Amino acid sequence: MDADLIKLVNKLQDTFANLGGELDMPQLAVVGSQSAGKSSVLETIVGRDFLPRGQGIVTRRPLVLQLIHTPIPEPDATNSTPSYTEWGQFLHIDKRFTDFNEIRKEIEQETYRVAGQNKGISKLPIHLRIYSPNVLDLTLVDLPGLTKIPVGDQPSDIERQIRSLVLDYISKPNCVILAVSAANVDLANSESLKLARSVDPQGRRTIGVLTKLDLMDAGTNALDILTGRVYPLKLGFIGVVNRSQQDINSEKNLQDALSSEEEFFKSHHAYRNIAHKNGTRYLARTLNQVLMNHIRDKLPDMKARLNTLMGQAQQELNAFGDAAVYGDSNQQGSLILRLMTQFARDFVASIEGTSVDISTKELSGGARIYYIFNDVFGTALNSIDATHNLDNQDIRTAIRNSTGPRPSLFVPEIAFDLLVKPQIKLLESPSVRCVELVYEELVKICHNCTSADLQRFPRLHAQLVEVVSELLRERLGPTTEYTQSLIEIQTAYINTNHPAFISGSAAAAAQQTSAAPPRNVIPPRPSSVGSVNGATSPDDEEESSDDASGTVNGIPLTRDGRSVSSTVHDRTSIVKATANAKGRPSSPKPATHHHAHRHNTPPGAPPSGGTAKETFLNYFFGQNGTGPLSGASVDKATTGLMAGKRDLEGNNAAFDMKSLGKHIEATSDGTNQLTMREEMETNLIRSLIASYFHIVRQTIQDLVPKAIMHFLVNHTSQQVQNRLVASLYKPDLFGELLNEDEALVAERTRVKALLEAYKEAFKTLSEVSLKST
Repeated sequence: MDADLIKLVNKLQDTFANLGGELDMPQLAVVGSQSAGKSSVLETIVGRDFLPRGQGIVTRRPLVLQLIHTPIPEPDATNSTPSYTEWGQFLHIDKRFTDFNEIRKEIEQETYRVAGQNKGISKLPIHLRIYSPNVLDLTLVDLPGLTKIPVGDQPSDIERQIRSLVLDYISKPNCVILAVSAANVDLANSESLKLARSVDPQGRRTIGVLTKLDLMDAGTNALDILTGRVYPLKLGFIGVVNRSQQDINSEKNLQDALSSEEEFFKSHHAYRNIAHKNGTRYLARTLNQVLMNHIRDKLPDMKARLNTLMGQAQQELNAFGDAAVYGDSNQQGSLILRLMTQFARDFVASIEGTSVDISTKELSGGARIYYIFNDVFGTALNSIDATHNLDNQDIRTAIRNSTGPRPSLFVPEIAFDLLVKPQIKLLESPSVRCVELVYEELVKICHNCTSADLQRFPRLHAQLVEVVSELLRERLGPTTEYTQSLIEIQTAYINTNHPAFISGSAAAAAQQTSAAPPRNVIPPRPSSVGSVNGATSPDDEEESSDDASGTVNGIPLTRDGRSVSSTVHDRTSIVKATANAKGRPSSPKPATHHHAHRHNTPPGAPPSGGTAKETFLNYFFGQNGTGPLSGASVDKATTGLMAGKRDLEGNNAAFDMKSLGKHIEATSDGTNQLTMREEMETNLIRSLIASYFHIVRQTIQDLVPKAIMHFLVNHTSQQVQNRLVASLYKPDLFGELLNEDEALVAERTRVKALLEAYKEAFKTLSEVSLKST
């Protein structure tokens, strides 16, 4: 009956070791320092030499040793010699070992295979069963010896590794600790007892084993320790005398060693009275009885634990599903349709933010798309400077090229169109990139839509992802093309009549003039300057009716509110209107420069009775001013040209028509300073570009996200269900799509076998409990 308990535990231990069960089985764990004699104790209990020996760490993996008593068979009638044999069998190899030297070699090879050659340790145990008529039923776990200092090839943290491994075993409540200590070392320095006390402070499941009693100094003994007066343990201390290293080298027989041990205790004056409670044979009987009592005491706990494990295994098996359902053709269609619908719902829910598994650690799904629109795309557009790639020389060249061979009286509008269109094109790259980023996020969302049921069918999941990815790829092209067309639309027609553009350009020009140096330009008469809203003073109403244009921040405006520099034909209208209003022949009137509204009238300037148009034309044509086209300026220019002509006549080598290209390059390399008029025109063009670019940027920042949502996101969300059904709901594909993952099939088989083992163990323990009562 009691022997059956140990055999039952051994069987359960082997079953759960193969299947990965978590049942804490009652067992004996052997703990001790290196060279404390653990291996010698185990070999003496077994009666065979089978453990590896050597310097340093020899036991580098836990050895689960199951000793199984086999009765001596009846002798054969034809042979007086009994036919029984002793053998060992490992759990990892299907082979019976009758030579115990081969068992030692197999332990070493299996240790090297897992723990390596560098003296490292591993928590993966080696399971060994030894069948012999000379042993009692026992289950022992030989653990690596405790050490302090790394030696040789041992890892630097070898002490921490071994202590962690030992604590993993002896911390379990169902483990009985066999603490081995050498008698010739002070018990206060015993590492095994120290570890045992840390997990068993009351000493209720610790057995003390004292080795090397024969090596104690003359005149000393361990009687007080063995009788429990020094270190009390409920299960007590047992003394043993093992073979010395010389006995091992001379291959002393273990039976002879047992006889020598008995003689030592009986003849020693201190131990003769307790000789019957010491020795290896007594230790084996005690361990057998302790283990059986421990198993009997732990039966209720084991049954309760098995009941819990059965529930967990059943729940895990249910999560894997029933394999018989997947092979039924009548249910395959409904299963695939259900998985498709769930996949589509998860995809849309992740975009809309209604998923039940919303992350609180990072942005996911539709929130990432919003982040692209608001932060990534918005920041990229705002970081673009409207004129950062345009220097003054570029603008001046564009103005000159747009006028051809004729000189310009005003800033040509063609130059503005020529310069602003490439700047608008700068918005195309971030807009297209915004489309690509949203596409990539949608693909990620698609890959993350994996439910527990769908994980069982990797091929179905891969096909679902591929179909949705194909749908996204189809929408990527039209979305990108439409986004590019938004930029092309803006460059197709430059709307200079935009209300925001007028006020924006005037404000920008005002900022330019505030930082410009003073010019000798006649300012406009304050009473004749119209406000932005077109308001005039009562005294000027009559004159304002004839002179419909005013100024905005000092910039002359035409009748339709545009800058006076925007069109050339306005100049003629201004001259005619001035002649009709004043009764004088048509002649240019002085006009103000857009930089000059903040400066005082220079000495010698005409009175400020002229209108804004008069002062502006005065500046250019120089009726009484100093404009670039005034009489004084023309005379100075003529004088300069004549002087240059004389220089050319005097020195023909100074200028050669064949080298005209070099002279043009010299004036285009930035070394030639801008004239006052060119600077005014350049600043005006720059401010107009910045104003119009700001308008277009706001429009693009609003339209691109809307286009992406319409063409890509919303269209995909609406069509994903239909596309999945049309592409994959085909009976001839059901078998392939529902092909389960091989690893998952193997795991389900393991869990199913483990559940059956739990049920069988629970049934057996219940029967044992009934018999014991």
